[in-house]
Amino acid sequence: MVRVSGNQVFVETGTLEAKIENGCLAYLKSKVTGDVFVKSHNDVPALELVYSNNEAFGIGEAKFGNVEVFQLSDTLAEIRLGNWDGDGVITVSEDPETHDLLIKPSAYSSRPGVKACRWNITGIRPGLQLVAPFFQGVKLDLSDSLIRNTHWEWPVMWEAGFAILQGEKGGFWIHCRDTQYRYKALAVGRDGSVNSLGFETEAYGPFDNNLAAGGIEWRINVYEGDWDVPASIYRDWLWKAYDLNKQENRRKDWFYNIKMGISWCPTDIRILESLSKKVDPGRVVIHFPNWRPDRYDTNYPTYIPSKEAVAFIERGKELGYHIMPHCNSMEVDPLNPVYDYVKDFQFRDAISKKIMGWVWYEGKSDLGIPSSNAQLKKNRDKLLMTKIHPGLSMWRHILSERIYKAVAELDIDTIFIDITLNTFNIHNCLVENMTSTEGIKLLIDQVGSLYKGLAVGGEGLNEITMQGLSFAQSHLFKSWQNDNVEGLERTGGCPLNSFMYGKLCKLIGYSYLSGETEFEELRMKVDEAKGVLPTITFPRGKDPIEFLERPNKTIKMIFEKVNS
Repeated sequence: MVRVSGNQVFVETGTLEAKIENGCLAYLKSKVTGDVFVKSHNDVPALELVYSNNEAFGIGEAKFGNVEVFQLSDTLAEIRLGNWDGDGVITVSEDPETHDLLIKPSAYSSRPGVKACRWNITGIRPGLQLVAPFFQGVKLDLSDSLIRNTHWEWPVMWEAGFAILQGEKGGFWIHCRDTQYRYKALAVGRDGSVNSLGFETEAYGPFDNNLAAGGIEWRINVYEGDWDVPASIYRDWLWKAYDLNKQENRRKDWFYNIKMGISWCPTDIRILESLSKKVDPGRVVIHFPNWRPDRYDTNYPTYIPSKEAVAFIERGKELGYHIMPHCNSMEVDPLNPVYDYVKDFQFRDAISKKIMGWVWYEGKSDLGIPSSNAQLKKNRDKLLMTKIHPGLSMWRHILSERIYKAVAELDIDTIFIDITLNTFNIHNCLVENMTSTEGIKLLIDQVGSLYKGLAVGGEGLNEITMQGLSFAQSHLFKSWQNDNVEGLERTGGCPLNSFMYGKLCKLIGYSYLSGETEFEELRMKVDEAKGVLPTITFPRGKDPIEFLERPNKTIKMIFEKVNS
């Protein structure tokens, strides 16, 4: 039932009771547990227009505005909002099959530059914890400094379009069912309102002349139990929406036997021999970065194995290891001849319009890609690469051709393609009528079909890339390289993405995982609590054989776990 009274909409489904006032979710009660989860005082605008410079303007009664509510059927109402800064509509309805409350916001303005519309939920009951797919899963108080007043863009940071609010007996959740690769974002808290969430629907870039945003329908419902209850509902929808049973059938039999990972493995055959005495090689997947004559992260997409790598992989196959040579899913060295063939399709930042890519200089990656065409061709020593839109068929073809030749020569059934998580809403968002996120999905699937069929590894994991990846390196919460964010220990204990996607993709660790220091021990404990496979990286400045033959306590525990 959806009923209008004045400027209020009352909704009652089989599971919940809700009141929407001036577009705000003013009240949400569970008919399952009796808990009230939202009781808002409309201290934040329900609907906001967000511009490309991140200015946000509330659309509602303020600034000479008005709000009108229309009853359109027994299960449908619409709220029309307008003021000095713009106009908008919020559709309110219910899904009779799921008993979900459905909220579909949109907004527009005569001022160009609209990036998104944001629908806010405020007055969330204190004490509820946010369970969200940030860095493979967190369960934190909304007031926690790690997430308070933060902004998470899909899919690179907000890894799936849902959020769960968990209480003692249950909670409520919000999600969308989007299969059109529309960009979205989640704002956690805001100045003066800690217990709030903002759900953004973004327009595709470029934003310069854009006037409107909307089109995503947000679903709200309640549940009894722990966070795995609503997560299972979303997972079941995802499996059906993308027909993921077919992907399950593509996984190789040995995939299910993998119990351990090695990241950034040196090209040293002694490692293979030594490790085989500690664990069954058939249970180990190895990320293998330095397998070409070229320096790491240079001359992509040239993938020709070195003599040392051929010997390493041959011995690894004899022993039963599964070794993933490191390639890149979208980055190209400007000095490689392929660059001039595809450079018109480089990523450009949606706001600055600068070319996007990767630079590593003096231990830093924040230098940015040069805006000088001449400088693009002079800085291989800085590991300079630019990102090519994977929606471009020619790029997918070139990359697949190069990878095929390498895996055929090596006769292997695994490969690793880096930065698969790096798909964004960019200035040149659509290429061949697809986003970079849809493009990376096609690219992963195409690479997986090469030769005799490949198990594909990648970097990071989200609801799109998990569909084609068999293995993914997991980043720790804001702790990518050689630094741990303060409070990292609070981010463990919620294996959300492992729970959601483990049937298709196993997580392995990323960096600084030797267990030689307390710093690294913490990283490994958090990984374990997130459902990441026990993973080893070799410590710098120490002989890898000595490290394996005289393992520290953490590495010993990994060997025992893998062997059990």
